[in-house]
Amino acid sequence: MRAAAINLRALPEQRDLIDQAAHLLGKNRSDFMLEAACERAQSVVLDQVHFRLNADSFQQFVDLLDAPPAPNAGLERLLALKPIWDKA
Repeated sequence: MRAAAINLRALPEQRDLIDQAAHLLGKNRSDFMLEAACERAQSVVLDQVHFRLNADSFQQFVDLLDAPPAPNAGLERLLALKPIWDKA
């Protein structure tokens, strides 16, 4: 059971559009709106390029970026494959 209520007001045309889209996906309005809002929120959070670190955390971050990558046999096999457009 969901514990938090989220209320908002919409124009009738907006509500009707949301209802139509929800119906097409076999969802109710609340589920459709919650899913759409969460997808957008996640996108916004993941697109953040500015973040703050203290000096120690920043140095650890830089060290990780500068470290050579760990061996990855699967990636090496993938990169060794000839692309399909070169197979003709």
